[in-house]
Amino acid sequence: MKNPVFRENVIIITGASLGIGRQLALLLAEYGAWLALSSRNIEKLNEVSELCLQRGGRVIVIPTDVADQTMCQNLIECTVKEYGRIDTLINNAGLGMASRFDELQDLVVFEKVFRVNFYGCVYCTYYALPYLKRTRGRVVGISSLRGKFPSAIADAYGPSKHAMAGFLDCLRVELAGSGVSVTTIFPGWVSTGISSRALNVDGSLTSKLSIHEKNAMPVDKCARKIIKAIANRKREVVMTYQAKFGLWARLLIPGLVDQIAHKGTELK
Repeated sequence: MKNPVFRENVIIITGASLGIGRQLALLLAEYGAWLALSSRNIEKLNEVSELCLQRGGRVIVIPTDVADQTMCQNLIECTVKEYGRIDTLINNAGLGMASRFDELQDLVVFEKVFRVNFYGCVYCTYYALPYLKRTRGRVVGISSLRGKFPSAIADAYGPSKHAMAGFLDCLRVELAGSGVSVTTIFPGWVSTGISSRALNVDGSLTSKLSIHEKNAMPVDKCARKIIKAIANRKREVVMTYQAKFGLWARLLIPGLVDQIAHKGTELK
């Protein structure tokens, strides 16, 4: 079986019912991983679980809203009860937002996105960390290029991904010498349908695919890059060459990067 690193590796994946999380689960099942899959969507989570079993993985399903600290604690405890340990935590659950900050009537939606994208990562990592120290395991966060660059609207998605990346950077330094690695992934647009599930100013779904998501990176390609990075305990992975160039451009000509970000919103 390919990638023996993950054979019988106990892996928790949040947001495993759709998109990147779903594809990670399917691929890791083929590698013989022991999976704990979580999501709010129980029906789709069960579908993914069945596919993973067919691919040779061992699977348990633990319905979880990562915005709820108690449910995150339960996710960790149920995983340890089933498998006896945790080797890898993949903080993948995420929620998009599509509204300007100055359009908000209150901060309810803003806070909701932050609880999922940032605090969901913090909660799960907090409860998993004692077990990961015992196995010299891996902490993984699926951020976004919007965790590296500004965007033209100050919705909660970009700031929450910046916060997630900052937390994981600090955690990496804190855990130096512990044997626990911390890997942060910065994908660009990936064909997952996330833009159609983003929240409008009133909390409703956009139900519309962004033009940026059309012809985006296939989810299978993205998931394989992530798995390779996790296996090699990479510090971080910026998915596209354009983004890597953009990081240098932001240091040298930040105004141009701001202009590009603003222009990008005009294409939506």
